[in-house]
Amino acid sequence: MSSRARVLRYNQTDAERLLWRFLGNRHLGGFKFRRQYPITPYIADFVCVGAGLIVEVDGSQHIGSHLYDKKREQHLERLGYRTVRYWDNDVLLKTSEVLEAILLELNRSLTPTLSQAEREQL
Repeated sequence: MSSRARVLRYNQTDAERLLWRFLGNRHLGGFKFRRQYPITPYIADFVCVGAGLIVEVDGSQHIGSHLYDKKREQHLERLGYRTVRYWDNDVLLKTSEVLEAILLELNRSLTPTLSQAEREQL
């Protein structure tokens, strides 16, 4: 699984590469993201483990895969993750809107009982 994730990291799409520039190194709200992260039996495009948020960037290969995506999301929900999806064209052409939406989802994941130290780990 990790070798497949490594290949996917190396062969990112333009949209994934652009989004990673904003998600990597805690650039978005201080949240730590990982890319092409294995969550057996799947590999998430981007995940913030601390917030339990998966960000998927879908291209034309996802047209017609609604049943697969739904099954995948249900499995990941049972593991405590929420998934948000954005079309690659939206990431490329509406980057700031996509980043704002992701940040809203991240902040929605936080609870008032989370300590400052716990937030820093995200």
